[in-house]
Amino acid sequence: MIIYGTALLAACHLLGIFLGDLLGQAMGVKTNVGGVGIAMLLLIFARLYMQKKNILPKLTEVGVGYWGAMYIPVVVAMAAQQDVVSALRGGHLALLSALVAVGLCAVVISLINRMEKPSEEADAAALPTAVPTPHAK
Repeated sequence: MIIYGTALLAACHLLGIFLGDLLGQAMGVKTNVGGVGIAMLLLIFARLYMQKKNILPKLTEVGVGYWGAMYIPVVVAMAAQQDVVSALRGGHLALLSALVAVGLCAVVISLINRMEKPSEEADAAALPTAVPTPHAK
C-alpha cells in the first residue's frame, strides 16, 4: 500500500536524523550534520534492496516514489534555514567542504555519463546524413 512507502520514509528520516546528530557530536558541533541527506540515501538504498529481493509491492513503490520526489523541495527548504554567513565566519572548513562536495558531484556525474551505453537510436542520430547537393549545370 501507499502508506507503507510513507512509513518507510518516516523510518529512514528518523534514522537519518539520529545518525546526523551522532555525526555532529563526533565532529564536535552541537547540530545535526547531514541528517536529511543520510535519510534520503537510506530511502534510496532501502528501495533498491527491496526491489532486488522482490519484496516491494507496486503501491508501496508509488508511495516511496512520491516522497522521494518531494524530498528535493524539503532539502532546499531546510538548507534555506541554515545560517551560511555564520558558518563561513566559523572557519574555512565550511568553504572547503562545499568545494569538495561540488567537485565530487562533478566527478561522479562525469563517471555516470561515461558508463552509460549509447542506444542504437542515439548512434543513428549521431551519424552524419548525406545532404543532396544540386548538380551544377
